[in-house]
Amino acid sequence: MKTLKVLVLLLFVSCSSIESVRIMNNNYEKAYFAGGCFWCMEPPFEALEGVIEATSGYMGGTVENPTYEEVTTGETGHAEVVEILFDPEIVSYEELLEVFWRNIDPTALNYQFADVGSQYRTEIFTVGDEQSKLAEQSKVDLENSGKFDKPIVTAISVAPEFYIAEDYHQDFYKKQSMRYQMYAKASGRKGFLEDTWGED
Repeated sequence: MKTLKVLVLLLFVSCSSIESVRIMNNNYEKAYFAGGCFWCMEPPFEALEGVIEATSGYMGGTVENPTYEEVTTGETGHAEVVEILFDPEIVSYEELLEVFWRNIDPTALNYQFADVGSQYRTEIFTVGDEQSKLAEQSKVDLENSGKFDKPIVTAISVAPEFYIAEDYHQDFYKKQSMRYQMYAKASGRKGFLEDTWGED
């Protein structure tokens, strides 16, 4: 019995070590998406196989280590963003882009549904030339699809520094499930997405 416990422990340590090595060796990649309230952007990405984690935070502003209170003033220039850690061997960046477009209103400038202000803008922050190329092409494809009557205003920019949001924002949809569901419905996001993509 003691031998079995030792073997299980060794297996766990070995798997953990392999996972750490994979991250250290950059086998995982990161992607950054601003889609309005970050509470609503974590769930669709974390539901994808191959996504290791979605982390809420801030990007694109002029203040270092901004707080939520500072960002919500709209004066720091930051957007609410989700950082996606993913395994490109399982899920592609193109698939992440598709999830992003299907969870926002790309025609809304500096707001998303009930949330108004530049901090709720939609933006794709790219890492490297390949992500930039794929993001630009996905935007062109969406424009040409005829899905929306209005222009696509989502910006595409090179990713600046990412600042992790406060702990209470992380996995909000899990920690405060009922409150999250009420917010997603009341904000108009849920209805818009169902009306826009429900039949696809």
